[in-house]
Amino acid sequence: MPMASADIEAMILAAFPDASVEITDLAGDGDHYAAKVTAAAFAGMNRVKQHQAVYAALKGKMGGELHALQLTTAVPD
Repeated sequence: MPMASADIEAMILAAFPDASVEITDLAGDGDHYAAKVTAAAFAGMNRVKQHQAVYAALKGKMGGELHALQLTTAVPD
């Protein structure tokens, strides 16, 4: 069963309340998304750690309900 973009955003915001989250459905099928997450919590983390933190926020949904997520992370200016 596909995952709604609002659910992805809610899970990320639950872990990073101050984050700016932009979700794009890449294929229109609810299975392939792109997410841009900007959060102060990423300060001092390398890109791999930032991505791991976002995947952890998704609580095991990656590879199951959420088939593909193109992820971009950043620290606010």
